[in-house]
Amino acid sequence: MSEFHYATDADGVAIITWDVPGRSMNVMSLAGFQELDAHIDTALADDAVKGVVITSGKKDFAGGMDLNVIAKMRDEAGDDPARGLFDGVMSMHAILRKIERAGMDDKNKGGKPIAAALPGTALGIGLELPLACHRIFAADNAKAKIGLPEIMVGIFPGGGGTTRLVRKLGAMGASQYLLEGKLVDPKKAKSAGIIDEVADDPVAAAKEWVLSGPKIVKPWDEKGYKMPGGAPYHPAGFMTFVGASAMVNGKTKGVYPAAKALLSAVYEGALVPFDAAIRIEARWFTHVLLNPSSAAMIRSLFINKEALEKGAVRPADVPDQRVQKLGILGAGMMGAGIALVSAQAGMQVVLIDQQQEAADRGRAYTANYMDKGIKRGKATEAKKEEVLSRITATTDYAALEGCDLVIEAVFEDPGIKAEVTQKVQAVVGEDCIIATNTSTLPITDLARAADRPADFIGIHFFSPVEKMLLVEIIKGRETSDRAVAKALDFVRQIRKTPIVVNDARFFYANRCIIPYLNEGIRMVGEGVNPVLIENAAKLVGMPLGPLQLVDETSIDLGVKIAKATRAAMGDAYPDAAVDEVIFWLADEGRLGRKAKAGFYAYDEGGKRTGLWDGLAAKYPQAEDQPELSEVQHRLLFAQVLEAVRALEDGVLMDIREGDVGAILGWGFAPWSGGPLSWLDMIGAAKAVELCDDLAARHGDRFAAPALLREMAEAGDTFYGRFAPDAQAA
Repeated sequence: MSEFHYATDADGVAIITWDVPGRSMNVMSLAGFQELDAHIDTALADDAVKGVVITSGKKDFAGGMDLNVIAKMRDEAGDDPARGLFDGVMSMHAILRKIERAGMDDKNKGGKPIAAALPGTALGIGLELPLACHRIFAADNAKAKIGLPEIMVGIFPGGGGTTRLVRKLGAMGASQYLLEGKLVDPKKAKSAGIIDEVADDPVAAAKEWVLSGPKIVKPWDEKGYKMPGGAPYHPAGFMTFVGASAMVNGKTKGVYPAAKALLSAVYEGALVPFDAAIRIEARWFTHVLLNPSSAAMIRSLFINKEALEKGAVRPADVPDQRVQKLGILGAGMMGAGIALVSAQAGMQVVLIDQQQEAADRGRAYTANYMDKGIKRGKATEAKKEEVLSRITATTDYAALEGCDLVIEAVFEDPGIKAEVTQKVQAVVGEDCIIATNTSTLPITDLARAADRPADFIGIHFFSPVEKMLLVEIIKGRETSDRAVAKALDFVRQIRKTPIVVNDARFFYANRCIIPYLNEGIRMVGEGVNPVLIENAAKLVGMPLGPLQLVDETSIDLGVKIAKATRAAMGDAYPDAAVDEVIFWLADEGRLGRKAKAGFYAYDEGGKRTGLWDGLAAKYPQAEDQPELSEVQHRLLFAQVLEAVRALEDGVLMDIREGDVGAILGWGFAPWSGGPLSWLDMIGAAKAVELCDDLAARHGDRFAAPALLREMAEAGDTFYGRFAPDAQAA
């Protein structure tokens, strides 16, 4: 089945339409590239064709390259994968360069104009292809996104986008789109110089331009071309690259290979003519594709994330369970956030609290959010009213009648949760699923308050709801497949990424993140320099150090969780040394950022001013400080070993959820692809060796789980043994 279609109109313009069958958005495949190449050859060889317009048969232009294809290219590159990948990438460059040169001779004479007409979103190769054309026209579509987001999944624009955008905008102008993956609407893309024109009918505008006999040679193919902002050997360009290097290392802490490779490709490419620059880009792109970090990020942040969002773990035999009317109990920050994203997704929402004032305040959260969107041009007054009209704020449980899903987001108190569950059951029908947003309490225990435990489930959101991408769905012992399907379909409606785990204390995410926080706190008590602790975490790719993260989530919450855990575990409780530190801070009134006092000091506006001096007075720093790598290993293994135990215990049911959940839920070192990918990267044998060393010096919490030790002895990898395709084989 064709992915590109060719037709010539009465005016002699060849229209090449990209329309991949069976997909809502075009993605580029190797077969598609070959079809495009053949159509370009046809157009250039036909004397009756005056020019070409490349457009899309869908509402958007393209979502990028199919990263499954890139992964396959790497896997099938043979005994010399670097050569195989490089040659494959260069074959794509050859097609795009053919479009760019369009039949011109070496004196830039002749050739046929080729324009791109974008009806909507154009990302990745969906922008790199237009950048190879002579002019880019985009529809006046405020919802469309234009950009090169490859850096977000561990690679960089390797289809000429890096070289062409830098030559078009200069290194400084291109940096935010290449290094940050910034996406903009068509009007902003035109203002930035990424595209050339915004038109009501981009195909008609493109055809008119093609027939006007325009000059088509690109600036970088003309004699005397000078890069905007200056090349590296120019004084201004030199300063740009010095600043860019500092910015990249400051933001990535040196742990993201794609960012460094991108900067190298830009710097080296800026020193040579265009065709040599393209080869340099291809070499650095190949270098990144062969890096295990890139492979792990692509797998977790694209392939596995997309699979989970499309229902990879959804019970197959349960009919559609999309939510029509949602009830939310508790209009605090979590409840208000759930109401916001659900109303935005088109659901009718009933938001209940004990006091009408509190319920109204929860509804106002959506109004304030929409007002901010209006100020940024992302929403309108009409849209705000439409979303707000879907939210009913009330104290009356009778308003829940007709709800097919109710989410309880009240205080973390089993008694209160049981009481509201019983009130809900008195109103809703038997088809209604009841969910709890608890972050720590066992679902099976909470389900005892339900008349129908099979219709009770955990749906754990992360704060703030509207920003966090992950939702953790927890199955109680009696939770039915229909309840799981309802939760998954709801999460898909609000455009979040779900993971499904079995019930256990702290579920999966908190089970892994709490040991990370505790390890940082424990080191403070040991006299490790808090600055070393925080920077060690950031230098290994964690978005926040453990002490800052405790401040953000609140120290009194940590105290509450510690007391509850100690009560449940009794003599087996392992974290008394941690409690000594956080209980002392809580007694001092240092409850974290909300109190403007915690591990960090804060100014009157709540801005961090540095680690609090009082820590050193209470816990003097030891004369001998540990090596950076030891601190990093303690912080990483505190999380990673819990992920392995969760898999071992059956809490994790799908290895993909372990990695995707870790990155999206608490920001586990995204460069690694997640905790289980990281273990595959270093190898189970090396992991056991490090665990044995840590356990000998710091205690049994670092003891290698039996599963990890067994895998080390067998020479297995997690994805080799547990990936769905491995299990199917």
